[in-house]
Amino acid sequence: MIRVLVAEDQSAVRAGLVLILGSAPDIEVVGEAADGEQAVSLARELRPDLVLTDVQMPRLDGVAATRIVVGEQLADVLVLTTFDLDEYVFGALRAGAAGFLLKNTDAKDLIAAVRTVAGGEGIVAPAVTRRLIAEFAAKPVREPTADPAVLRELTRREREVLSCLGEGLSNAAVAERLDMAEATVKTHVSRLLGKLGLRSRVQAAVLAQELGI
Repeated sequence: MIRVLVAEDQSAVRAGLVLILGSAPDIEVVGEAADGEQAVSLARELRPDLVLTDVQMPRLDGVAATRIVVGEQLADVLVLTTFDLDEYVFGALRAGAAGFLLKNTDAKDLIAAVRTVAGGEGIVAPAVTRRLIAEFAAKPVREPTADPAVLRELTRREREVLSCLGEGLSNAAVAERLDMAEATVKTHVSRLLGKLGLRSRVQAAVLAQELGI
């Protein structure tokens, strides 16, 4: 079972999300939060596999909540937003969110996205994600530009995989392009994330964009 915590301040929207996720035989909604502080508290208490959260919430917004949840390795985070490329989304991804969804996503795609992130893919919609990554990488940031020296830690194969992530490719697509087993791709992704000190595939994709590889 994929254990999910739903964080959404609008009760009607939250109820709809819970109803949709609860209809899937392999997904269990283990908790509901009405704001960011409650989301963090419940994540610490329940240790879900995934937190599905709105980014605009009272008391503690979704970006700050994501940073804490991911920083404490409590769960993967999938963010919800009304707009496909707003500043909240960029902030959430920089905070380590595994991906994002629009609130108008239909039930089937919502369930598929939760399964995708829970399975370690992290990038929910490759076509949209490529656009997001490109826009995201082009945004001015306060922190220093990524240092190309970080790539020295990677093997040639890991660099190739990182480059593919920068294009928004799924594990299956990376496997096909590089002619390797999908399980091997997952291993390379896990290793390169560890070497680069990153928490998600999206962060790796953005790094690839920033470094131009």
